Amino acid sequence: MNNLSDKDPYHYTVIARAIEFIGDRVTDQPSLEETAAAVGLSPAHFQRVFSQWAGVSPKRYQQYLTLDHAKNLLDDHFTVLDASQETGLSGSSRLHDLFVKWEAMSPGEYARKGEGLTINYGWFDSPFGEVLTMGTTRGLCGMAFSSEFGRDVAMQDMISRWPKANFVENPEAITRWTSAAFGQGGETALHLIGAPFQIKVWEALLSIPSGHVTTYSEIAQRIGNPKAVRAVGTAVGKNPVSWLIPCHRALRKSGGLGGYHWGLPVKRAMLAYEAARLDAD
Repeated sequence: MNNLSDKDPYHYTVIARAIEFIGDRVTDQPSLEETAAAVGLSPAHFQRVFSQWAGVSPKRYQQYLTLDHAKNLLDDHFTVLDASQETGLSGSSRLHDLFVKWEAMSPGEYARKGEGLTINYGWFDSPFGEVLTMGTTRGLCGMAFSSEFGRDVAMQDMISRWPKANFVENPEAITRWTSAAFGQGGETALHLIGAPFQIKVWEALLSIPSGHVTTYSEIAQRIGNPKAVRAVGTAVGKNPVSWLIPCHRALRKSGGLGGYHWGLPVKRAMLAYEAARLDAD
């Protein structure tokens, strides 16, 4: 596994276990001592490690994981996609001022299901547990999180999207893009491999600033198909580059989290992480 930062990789596992523990007991509001004991650290050490990761204390982060958090996001940090670009939100408020350049595969290339395409892949540490990253010579084309379903499921899911491609384990070829995706500096690139309708939805997702959310119906309005809410939801679910194309920022109009391809605990953790960083700035 490849470590993307100078932080101890063990801490990623600790944080993942802490998030799971807090999330499973969100209505009980476990104490610092209880959560620290669950991950095998002293309260003081756990507080320090967690605050370094999230930018806020475990108690504050716990508040972001409550059932009301998604509704509060819609009330306080809902973004109308058309306005977000005009006001500069999409550029200035992305996590770590991340700059993303992207290009899409042509419909003809997509129809060939990756035939003739070499896709490099590697396993990396991330703030949300282990991530499988894939990329072509043009940019990242896949990100899959394994914490909920395991490595085999993540790998097979990615391969099934482009079954005729040649997959090569070569993490060095994509490390710099992956590092940039998780705020370690530099610029990342995306190579979007999908149907034209999916590309439109994913482009709209890229316009949502970090720490903000939108709804499936708002995305449908943005791409000029206001009645295609269900189709938008499907396209969001098929986003191959999780986190970087922020499908976790799309919620139901009611404020419900909706689904998430790599598990709702991961989506909840991503939203809480971004909200914590936004409030800490």
